Amino acid sequence: MGWMLTLSLTCAGNLQAAETARCEQVRLSDVGWTDITMTTAVTRLLLGELGYRTHVARLSLPETYAGLAKGKVDVFLGNWMPAQAALAQPHLDAGLIEKLQTNLPVVRYTLAVLQPGYEAGLHDFADIQRFEKELGGKIYGLERGNGGNKMVQGMIKDNVFGLKGFTLVESNENEMLNYVERAQHLGQFAVFLAWEPHPMNKRFRLSYLSGGDAYFGPNYGAAQVNTVARGGFSKDCQNLARLFSNMTFTIASVSELMSAVQESNTNRRRVAKQWIKANPQIVATWLKGVTHREGGPVTAIFGASLASTN
Repeated sequence: MGWMLTLSLTCAGNLQAAETARCEQVRLSDVGWTDITMTTAVTRLLLGELGYRTHVARLSLPETYAGLAKGKVDVFLGNWMPAQAALAQPHLDAGLIEKLQTNLPVVRYTLAVLQPGYEAGLHDFADIQRFEKELGGKIYGLERGNGGNKMVQGMIKDNVFGLKGFTLVESNENEMLNYVERAQHLGQFAVFLAWEPHPMNKRFRLSYLSGGDAYFGPNYGAAQVNTVARGGFSKDCQNLARLFSNMTFTIASVSELMSAVQESNTNRRRVAKQWIKANPQIVATWLKGVTHREGGPVTAIFGASLASTN
């Protein structure tokens, strides 16, 4: 009996060691959107304080989901649904990717128009084709492979809303926003992919278009953002899974993080660190039931005590 007990404890210890070794480094994907870049930066700093190593790879959305499904990426904080359903849902249904938490429950993602277009009557997806000349036959999107891009490309290909003559301009977040800013400065029309939270909602005089419910969801593209992980992550890395399950953001907090980076053009790591230190109560709720990687309770982050908020 004593020998069996010793063997059991040894096996348990080896299993724990194996889990610790496998989960010591957390591989995160950043698709380059400012909101996901900042929530990932906050997460990376927090994981470092908990004793974990991290690796952040800049990947496209298709690369991200392929990496998660193949176990080459551990966690992604930017699963916008339903916009990314075509890319993510098959892997979720197959168990190759698992949802850990809805980290931002109320967001928006759909096409928007600048004020000159809206004032001229461009209020709905069905109105876009009437203003083809003013729009130069262009709709501005994000990086190649983006879920929103694919939906717009599908509309153009199938001539939905009479968009057959339009071209989707694929670029990235910064290039798209720079074009929209120039168009606004010149008083021109522009239709583009837009979302909130994002500083663009204050920076631009924009209106979200109705009529895209079948593609972007009802209520002007109302959506949610989820944290997803490779299949089996919550079983392999229970401490990490508990942390990610606890982590939720608000539109106000994400907007604050994004604005601090975009408006002051400062280092995202510095902004993330300042935000963590300024929000000990939020961080304390994230750390409920979470231990340091090497064991023991987490009582301080960046030298700031969390005892008063536990």
